[in-house]
Amino acid sequence: MPAKSVSHLWMYLYILPVSCVQAYIQRRGWEMAHNLTDRFVRNAAPGFYSDGGCPTLNLRVTPARTRQWVQRLDVHGRARQLGLGGYPLVGLAEAREQAMANRKLARAGGDPCALKRSKEAPTFAAAVDRVIAIHRAAWKDAGKSEGQWRASLRDYAMKRLGQKPVDAITTADVMAVLLPIWVQKHETARRVRQRISAVMQWAVAEGFRADNPAGDAIGAALPKRNKPKVHHRALPFREVGAAVATVRGSAQAHWATKAAFEFLVLTAARSGEVRLAEWSEMDLEALTWTVPMGRMKGEREHRVPLPDRAVAILEEARGRTGGSELVFPTARGRPMSDSTLSKLLRELKIGAVPHGFRSSFRDWAAECSDAPRDVCELALAHVNSDRVEAAYRRTDLFERRRALMQEWADYLDF
Repeated sequence: MPAKSVSHLWMYLYILPVSCVQAYIQRRGWEMAHNLTDRFVRNAAPGFYSDGGCPTLNLRVTPARTRQWVQRLDVHGRARQLGLGGYPLVGLAEAREQAMANRKLARAGGDPCALKRSKEAPTFAAAVDRVIAIHRAAWKDAGKSEGQWRASLRDYAMKRLGQKPVDAITTADVMAVLLPIWVQKHETARRVRQRISAVMQWAVAEGFRADNPAGDAIGAALPKRNKPKVHHRALPFREVGAAVATVRGSAQAHWATKAAFEFLVLTAARSGEVRLAEWSEMDLEALTWTVPMGRMKGEREHRVPLPDRAVAILEEARGRTGGSELVFPTARGRPMSDSTLSKLLRELKIGAVPHGFRSSFRDWAAECSDAPRDVCELALAHVNSDRVEAAYRRTDLFERRRALMQEWADYLDF
């Protein structure tokens, strides 16, 4: 550090917190004159800090304020980077102890990276099992989500990555997995990358490696796609009534499938909200359906006003379900598959998907009703993106939505 800069800096040592001075020195690229301290490690701003008391030991603080120990070593003439774990799980003293042991091993001709890999780092396949176990409790449909994870990684990643230790996987390995499918199967490739990234982030958090080879660097290297967004196929709102009549007249479809579709259209709800609806959510006296937050896209409870025709559907279903908790069970009493309604529409040659009827309702509400925009958006359970407005507006405009949904049912003229 230049002498002038040193004298200038020491003038402020008595009025600035030590952590601020240390961070300033590090950002300027000057050498630290003293060791890192526990206090500094706890409070350091995002950046990369070397430990003056233990050469090769560094502290990385991410923008998310996570703290990771990283050691840079020359192993057999090659620069290597070794993750020593995250703070506070691995404290400063323990990180220094590990770093010094690794330095001694490297100087003696050993390979700390290989030693750590052989003793600790699991294979990618084993790490996938651990990551799935961690996330399973938070998934809404754990069985389905786990199946999708395992199937996509089995088909596209395991052949290349499965038996590799997580700290041996490189960006080149991830590129080799993604490039063959990035353009032709982009959505699949995007999900595979997200899942590999989640496993690698777990490896970083556990101290098996210091970086994520499926992170930002690989994003810049993959081909860019400017494919326009494709919206859900929907019918013009003037054709919805005829479509529902076609479904009601189908002789092959199960009664629950037809009833669920009609109920979906009347309530402008999402498919999963209807297919998995339970009787405990229905209040036929108050003419209200309360969807729990666990099944809502916005993860908050949603009240749906029931028009007369929707109530009639529920009364008919009550006599057919035979004590089932589900409002619209299959013939075997199980929850309806997410493909059942779509398959019905294809077979009847109705040019829309179930979700598209929400768009039909929204177009009708805009063109044919006097309902304000807020009422229409709340009818679709859309979350207000304006955080300030959402914080002050607590009402769900329920009675105004009740009038709108009854008007929609009357328009369809069942």
